[in-house]
Amino acid sequence: MNARWSARGLALAGAVALAVPLGAAPASALAPAPATVAASAAPAAPLTNLDHLDFLLDSPTPPADVAGHTTYRLAEEPTLLAPWTYADARDGGTFERIGGGPLDPATGDWGQGAYNADDTTRAAVVYLRHWQQTGDAGSRTKAYDLLRTVAYHQTVDGPDAGNVVLWMQPDGELNPSAEPVELPDPSDSGPSYWLARTVWALGEGYAAFADDDPDFAAFLQERLALSRGAIEREVLSKYGQYVEADGKRVPAWLIVDGADATAEAVLGLAAAVRAGDDSSTTAARQLAEGVAAMASGSSREWPYGAVLPWAQSPAMWHAWGSQMPAALAVAADVLDQPALAEPAIADATGFTTTLLTAGGPDNGWFPSPTDRVQIAYGADSRVQSLVALADTTGSSAFADLAGIQAAWFFGANHAGARMYDPATGVTFDGLQPDGTVNRNSGAESTMHGLLTALALDARPAIAARATALTSVTDRVGLTFVEAEDAVSTDGTVFTPESWTGESSWSGDALTLKPGQSATWDIGSADSRRWVEPVVFSQPGERSLSRWRGNGVLDVTGPAQGISPTPGALLPHALTAAVSERRTQIDVTAQRGDLVLDGLIVRPFVSRLVLEGAGSRSELVQSSARGAQRTTVSGGGTVRVYDARGALLRTTAFDGEISVLLPSGGFAVAER
Repeated sequence: MNARWSARGLALAGAVALAVPLGAAPASALAPAPATVAASAAPAAPLTNLDHLDFLLDSPTPPADVAGHTTYRLAEEPTLLAPWTYADARDGGTFERIGGGPLDPATGDWGQGAYNADDTTRAAVVYLRHWQQTGDAGSRTKAYDLLRTVAYHQTVDGPDAGNVVLWMQPDGELNPSAEPVELPDPSDSGPSYWLARTVWALGEGYAAFADDDPDFAAFLQERLALSRGAIEREVLSKYGQYVEADGKRVPAWLIVDGADATAEAVLGLAAAVRAGDDSSTTAARQLAEGVAAMASGSSREWPYGAVLPWAQSPAMWHAWGSQMPAALAVAADVLDQPALAEPAIADATGFTTTLLTAGGPDNGWFPSPTDRVQIAYGADSRVQSLVALADTTGSSAFADLAGIQAAWFFGANHAGARMYDPATGVTFDGLQPDGTVNRNSGAESTMHGLLTALALDARPAIAARATALTSVTDRVGLTFVEAEDAVSTDGTVFTPESWTGESSWSGDALTLKPGQSATWDIGSADSRRWVEPVVFSQPGERSLSRWRGNGVLDVTGPAQGISPTPGALLPHALTAAVSERRTQIDVTAQRGDLVLDGLIVRPFVSRLVLEGAGSRSELVQSSARGAQRTTVSGGGTVRVYDARGALLRTTAFDGEISVLLPSGGFAVAER
C-alpha cells in the first residue's frame, strides 16, 4: 500500500480510486525475491539489509533534450537510477516489480509510471544514511545516481521552476499528468508532497557530499535552492498568516496545508543548514514554526497533544508521514530554538503513548480509530520522531518509547507478525485490522523498514530492546464504542457517507432529538475513564445534551473556514470521568439534534506489555488530572517520567511494584 492512496490522499486528489495494475510486467521486472520472511528467525546485526531495495532499482535512460529537465552530467552519464513503485509477491519466492496504474502493453507505459519522485527521493535518503553510517562505497554510488534522478524530476525554468514532476515511465519519459488524476495536475504545477520530499533528499544529499564531492554538492545546493525558491514563492509568501478550519486557528504557510509534507522538507533543510548552507536557515525556521503550530489537544482531550498533519481538518491524524515531531526535534537542535521541541515532546508523551496502548500506528484516526490498517511508513515515522527526540533532548524516555515502537517491525503488533526481515531486507506492505499481512513489498514499505533499521543500527541499545520484543501480551487503552451499538435508544440510526471530505464516520450513526435517550455498555475497567462523544455539528447549530453523572455537553458547530466541507465531526470531552465499576453510560438530548458517531473511551491508566526472548517491557501511561497510582510487574527496572519526558525516579524490583504516575506522565518497566 502506498500512503499517497490514504483517505486524505484521496481527498487531495479529488477522491479518485486506486487503479489496480493490469497485465504482466516487462520481462526485466521479474526476478527472484529474497527469501520468505521467517517469523521465528532472530535478527542479526547489522539489521540493515539493502538486498530487496537493490532488487527494486532499475536504470531508465530519459530522452535527450527534454525541455525544462536535466541533471548533473547528463550528457556524460545518460542513465539514471530509480526504484520500481510496487513489488507484488509471486509463487516460488519471487516478487514482480510493478508500476502504478494500468499497463499499456503496446507502449510499455503505465497509467502513472514505473518510478516516482516520492520513492526515488526516499531511496536516496536510505542509501545516503547507509553510506554515512557504514562508509559503504556501493551505497555512495547509488545515492549519487538516485540524487541525479531526483534532480531530473525537477522543472528548472518557467513559472513552475523548482516544482517536481511525479511520475516517470520505464524508458525514462516523464508523465506530468498521471491516470488516475492526481493534484496538482500537471504534477509540477504547484506545491506537492513530492516537492517536500525532493527538498528532504537534496538537503541530506548536500550534507553528505559537501566534503566528499564538492562539485556535486554545489549542484545539489543549487537544486535545493531551486525547490526552496518554489516553496518561498508559493508557500512562505503566506508566512505569519493564520486561517481557520472548523473553528481552529491554523497556519497558512504549510506545503499543501500539510504539516506532514512540510516536516519532510524541514528534515532536508535542517540537514543542509547543519552542513553550512546558511541560505536555508530562514525557510527551515519558518516551516518548522508552521509545523509546531499544528499541535493540538491536551493530555486528556483528543488528540492528546498530537501534532496534527493537515491544516484543513482538526479531526484527522494519520500515522503515515507523521514525522512532524522528528522535524521539530531536529530543527530545535540545528536552529538552537528549544521551544520548537516542546510540541514534539507533548506528542510523544501524550499522544504516542496513547497510540501505542490503543493498538499501534494506525493509518488513520478520523477522529475515531477508523482506519486501523498499519504500514511501515506509519511505524517508521513514529520511530524516527522518537529517536530524534531522544537525540535532541538526551532523555531516556524517548529511547524507551522508540524501542517499544520499533518492536512493531519484529512481531510486537496485533498479528504477532514479523514485518521486516533483516536476512532479506523485505518489509511487508501492510497489516490489516484482522491480522492479515499484505505480503507484497513495494518501494515505500521497503525504504521505511530500512530507515528504521538504520536508526536502530546507529543506536544498539534501542535495537536490542526492539528486536527482543516479539509479541504483545497485554494491552489496555483507548477504545471506541459505536453509537449504533446502544443497548437501548429511541433515536434514529442512519448510514452516512463514510468520508466527509475532512473526516470519516466509523460506520452508522445515531441521531437523538430533544427528549430522546440512549444507553451504551462500556464495560468495567481497572481505572476511571474519560469519555469523549464524537459529535457531528453543522456551522452555527447547537446541541445540548445531559450525560447522567458526567455533566452537560454543549456543542455549537464551528464556522467552516478552509475545511473542505461544512460541518465538523469532532470529539468533545465530558467534564466528569466514569468510575471503574460503572458499566453503562447514558445521555438525553435536551436542545437541538445530537448526532453521534460514537464514544471514545480512554482509561486513566493505559497499559502495553511486550515480551520475547526472555525480555519484557511494560508501558503504563496516565491521563488523570492528578497523580495516579498503578502497578507494573515482571521484575527488572522501572523508570517513571513526567509529561515532559523528564526522568523522576528509577527503581529495581522483583515481581510486582506500585508506581505513582504524575499527571500526563508514564513509566516503562524492563527486564
